[in-house]
Amino acid sequence: MGMMARMRSLAPWFIITVGGLFVLFMVLSDSKVSDLVAQRSNNVGSINGTDITYQEFSNLVERYRSEQVKQTGREIPEAQMDAFRDQVWDNLVSQKLIDDKIKELGLVVTDQEIIDVIQGPNPPQVITQYFIDSTGNFNRQAYDQAIFDPQNKEAMLQTEEIVRQQLQQQKLASYLNASVIVSDEEIKRKFVEQNVKMSADYALVDINTFTDSSITYTEDDLLDYYNKNDDEFKVDAQRKVKYVLFSNEPTHDDSMAIKNNLEAIVKKLEGDTSTFKTYVEIYSDKPFSVDTVTLSLLPDNVGDLLQKSKPGDIIGPVLSNEGYVVYKLNDIIKSKETLVRASHILIKGGNDFDAAKSKINEIYKELMNGADFAQVAKEKSEDGSAGNGGDLGWFAKGQMVKEFEQASFKGKIGKIQKPIKTRFGYHIIKVTGRSNKKYVVEKIVNEIKASATTLDRAYENANDFAYIAEKNDFITEAELMNYEIKETPLFKEDTKVIPGLGANNALLRFAFDEDLNDISKVFKVPAGYVVAIISEIKPAGKKPFEEVKEIIKRKIIREKKFSKAKSIANEIKDKVGDSGDLSIATTVYSKARVSKATNFTASGTIPGIGRDYAFTQAALDAELNKITGPVKANRGYYLLKVTERSEIDSTMFSIQKNAIRDNLLRQRKSRVFTDWIKRLKDQADIEDNRYQFYR
Repeated sequence: MGMMARMRSLAPWFIITVGGLFVLFMVLSDSKVSDLVAQRSNNVGSINGTDITYQEFSNLVERYRSEQVKQTGREIPEAQMDAFRDQVWDNLVSQKLIDDKIKELGLVVTDQEIIDVIQGPNPPQVITQYFIDSTGNFNRQAYDQAIFDPQNKEAMLQTEEIVRQQLQQQKLASYLNASVIVSDEEIKRKFVEQNVKMSADYALVDINTFTDSSITYTEDDLLDYYNKNDDEFKVDAQRKVKYVLFSNEPTHDDSMAIKNNLEAIVKKLEGDTSTFKTYVEIYSDKPFSVDTVTLSLLPDNVGDLLQKSKPGDIIGPVLSNEGYVVYKLNDIIKSKETLVRASHILIKGGNDFDAAKSKINEIYKELMNGADFAQVAKEKSEDGSAGNGGDLGWFAKGQMVKEFEQASFKGKIGKIQKPIKTRFGYHIIKVTGRSNKKYVVEKIVNEIKASATTLDRAYENANDFAYIAEKNDFITEAELMNYEIKETPLFKEDTKVIPGLGANNALLRFAFDEDLNDISKVFKVPAGYVVAIISEIKPAGKKPFEEVKEIIKRKIIREKKFSKAKSIANEIKDKVGDSGDLSIATTVYSKARVSKATNFTASGTIPGIGRDYAFTQAALDAELNKITGPVKANRGYYLLKVTERSEIDSTMFSIQKNAIRDNLLRQRKSRVFTDWIKRLKDQADIEDNRYQFYR
């Protein structure tokens, strides 16, 4: 099967080479060009009937990738390329729709307008950023010389196009924002909400004072709610896929290859006059640095080796959490901080410290009779360190509970101490080391990654399986080959991440574009390569009544509680009158809460209540010293009497008026553009077939 897959994978290469399309294939290494040739289609999708070719899209991806590399100085990791292409596609869709709308609206930018911007007093930052001198100022003379230099013609044509697009979008923004206004009344209202302070007496009939059992409802009530709220129980189309994952995790051979390579580098170092830094710059996955570290910051195996070494020694390669590392020990210096290394056996106190004490004493006797500490720790300790023979590694003061710290820092190295008690239980401690040294090191780090051979093998196995599963049967072939079959839960089309597989727009498109039991080609996911079969299709619709019955029941009970609270609040209001004393509310309903909120604003929190927009807005609009309500709020129904409300400070209002207006306009303009783009996308006919090209 391996040879079959290799021959199949070579076939499209041969066709492409012969056809002179090698450059097209190389734009993105995971493109499915064989499908492109077979289907005689070169379109990754379309936007309102306008085809987007593979070449157009891949060129755009490459342009954006180059720009990002220039800005960040770092390449985009291959694992992030799928998400990056999704961003490019989204930008492309938005720009195409905007361009079409600009043409439809006749928003033309003339050549003279472009010239006025480029040659004007405030040229665009996209150009001026390259003409900033050493003092941080814009060098106008150098700028003028550059834009009129015939040698810069091509660059200026590109710049003019950028400026044209910017001006078009500015005109579009002006068009969209023309209808955005903020009235003086709105500005004043916002100022009042932020600055006018109020105090109010209130009575609350809290719905939480009613028990569920006190509320009656019928089956018809539930059905009526269900039938009148279709949108609430709407279900989007969903899919499930079964899949086999071919992992891209590094193998033992990969790990050994990295170790062997570093061993060869160490041998080369022994007879080379080049500096260790030179080797770091050539061979390390991490940049050169000189670090001063304590043993507590190093893996225990590295610390053990450093303690036995002298300045100038090369240590390693050793396995660490960074990968395989070769260290050069430059110096050993004295530290003001003492570190201790200790092992322990813990018996947790839980609810019975006496039983824990009895058990730890038995273990202590066992150790005193010669039992091996590490072995006993593995067998009997109830701490996570048991697997390491109780070893806790190196630690400084302040890292352990007080009793444990005192015993560790005072204990003799190698001596098994008598049990001590902490809030966790009982411990037997054995101090195994003490150090007050720091180590100055340089290092070559080689991260353990899957080799090209491992990745090729994973892809080849996946490709072989996809081929034979398509010819025969997915489940049967997976079982025959002892591959683990996993299944996702149901997921929606607008999901960002497929459960268990991660983000992969191509696989998502396959799941929703194809039919039940269709088998995918090979898709790349963060954990490796995957071959999937659509195992369940759940069409859009409405959740069955029985499935949501309990949810509806809770909603009905809550609604009826609010209705009951409102009825009681009205009874209280009738008894209190228009301007009476709310304290008598408890004579109508004993569980009514009567209190006073002071010095609050409509946009802030209410003392004793928290944030409640309904309460604050009612208080803002209420007539002073008159009963207002019932007001439906988060917790029930309020009756309130506003007793104080500060006057509007006209001087402060005149100072803040323009700032409030600008802020409201900015918020609305932002929403206008965002909502407009969303509407364009919702109304557009967008076809995304990129998954046929990118695996």
